[in-house]
Amino acid sequence: MPLEKPISAEMLESICMVLGSQNTGSVIGNYLAQCGIEDVDPLNTKWKRLFNAFAHHQRKHNASNGIQVFIQKTLNPVRYADNHDLFEANRTEINTRLLFIGIELMDTGKFRRVTEARTIPEAQKRADTLKAKLKDRRVHADVLLFCKAELLQDNYFHAVFEATKSVAEKIREKADLTEDGAGLVDKAFGLGTARTPKLAINSLRTESEESEHKGFANLLKGMFGMFRNTTGHAPRIRWEIDEETALDCLTLASLLHKKLDNCIRTPY
Repeated sequence: MPLEKPISAEMLESICMVLGSQNTGSVIGNYLAQCGIEDVDPLNTKWKRLFNAFAHHQRKHNASNGIQVFIQKTLNPVRYADNHDLFEANRTEINTRLLFIGIELMDTGKFRRVTEARTIPEAQKRADTLKAKLKDRRVHADVLLFCKAELLQDNYFHAVFEATKSVAEKIREKADLTEDGAGLVDKAFGLGTARTPKLAINSLRTESEESEHKGFANLLKGMFGMFRNTTGHAPRIRWEIDEETALDCLTLASLLHKKLDNCIRTPY
């Protein structure tokens, strides 16, 4: 296998953040060992542990081959035999970074060469413009995090995808749940026979407040159904998101984040 040139520190950091969020600490340690990458900082946070291990490996070998093997191992389709949707979501997330270095992980778990994505300065200009317009709308800070160059090298597809994921993650954290999509919303906000959800956006003392609560839950389901599920499964060529659509989608995500910040954890 020919030597692959080292990956820049900025791109390596972004890749490590993704891999750190997708894998447990034990998985990271196991695959670092399998790839012959020295685990130089095992007590650090997951992404920093990976970054330091990868950076050390690149300096030692002046190549990124070991890093590519690590990615292939952690995103081996066999590991996701029972959850293909998660595999595709994780593969999409890592490919938004890999496209900048001219490779793409296929659904077979193998790499292929592709034309490098738009230059980082071009993508950065797009990210800066989007962030400025969102700030004018006073969107939630958790949404602004997704105005990153590596998410905007093609269109606005991945920024919307990541922002909708962040809404689900906040619900999971606040409700101490593991589900996703509509199932997550039902578990967190469903009134059920006990009339007491895990999370509530108001006191639920009146019929009007119950109606508002149910409407918020339906809004969450609508966002997951229209944007996250679509962006998670549709090829980009069939789901072109332009700047105006992205602004609307991210503004909706902002509204949901603000409501979630103020929701109440019930004793249920």
